[in-house]
Amino acid sequence: MACISSPASSSSPFILPAELLPSRSLKPTSLSWTSSFPKLGIFSNCVTVPPKPILKKGSFIQAAWTRRSRSEAAKRPNKKSWKQRTDMYMRPFLLNVFFSKRFVHAKVMHRATSKVISVATTNSRDLRFTLPSLTDHNACRVIGKLIAERSKEADVFAMSYEPRKNERIEGKLGIVIDTIRENGIMFV
Repeated sequence: MACISSPASSSSPFILPAELLPSRSLKPTSLSWTSSFPKLGIFSNCVTVPPKPILKKGSFIQAAWTRRSRSEAAKRPNKKSWKQRTDMYMRPFLLNVFFSKRFVHAKVMHRATSKVISVATTNSRDLRFTLPSLTDHNACRVIGKLIAERSKEADVFAMSYEPRKNERIEGKLGIVIDTIRENGIMFV
């Protein structure tokens, strides 16, 4: 069954005479009620199919668990992976430990807001004059205990530590992390 559209104004019996029109350049208009609707070619005896939307590449959101192909990753190398994007929310508190030749520094930061939760250093006034050495194993134990106490005061009971490239958790760093763990802080 085919639908053929024809102009409705040509078959309408109510057409104004040309004398009543203000200008001869205008076509005569119909006064029927069907002439007030736009001519879309829609009839009641045929079914019209709406046009399919054209989806451009990247116009829809892919599911979070899909992986990018190598060619897609090569085109956009700066896009972070799912783990990189969500890790700061899954493990929000990060321990940062720094050893200089003279002091030991440690702090706990909130990753998303970059807010420092707790800080301990052997360069502080209360530790500088009481400890015999500011860089030995005993100083690392004191720093670990202070970080654990101050983190508990700030209601932080779990944190994470990400070792740098080729860094082993041993020696002074291992002492600081073990002391924090012994004082009731979980590492995730």
